[in-house]
Amino acid sequence: MRWALFIPFFIVLIAGTIFGYILSTNQDFETLPSTLIGRSLPAFELQSLYDENETLTNADIIGEPFLFNVWGSWCPSCRIEHPVLNDLAADGVRIVGLNYRDSRDGGLDWLERLKNPYVMNVFDPLGMLGFDLGITGAPETFFVDAEGIVRHRHVGVIDHRVWESSLAEVYRNL
Repeated sequence: MRWALFIPFFIVLIAGTIFGYILSTNQDFETLPSTLIGRSLPAFELQSLYDENETLTNADIIGEPFLFNVWGSWCPSCRIEHPVLNDLAADGVRIVGLNYRDSRDGGLDWLERLKNPYVMNVFDPLGMLGFDLGITGAPETFFVDAEGIVRHRHVGVIDHRVWESSLAEVYRNL
């Protein structure tokens, strides 16, 4: 029966060891590897968020470099990122949205209240394109060149510090 007193200690010890190992690997969790890097954006044919009668495909969004930003009105981290995207769009950064696993009304209401940084918005309510992209959550942003080749993937919030310290250079080099 005394050994039962040590169970919480061993659980904390194991959890601490795992956490320490993760920290010691010094991985950048915002720049996760992607099998898409250097490859074409997956082909898709989905509705526009703005008009259910309009279908968007790869051909509609390629031609100029852009950020392909995965977002949802249900996503608290997207709310943190959104003002930065508005600033980037005002500075001339081309941003295409992927409204991921959301309702059309939720997405449209979000953009009406918080402003719209997107030149287009692909509506992916079932997450089918998100699956093809290997989305792990929102927000995620793919840097895509004019030919539609994915050059970089950023997982998590883009804030001004992250943009200026590394991502602005990635965008300039698209």
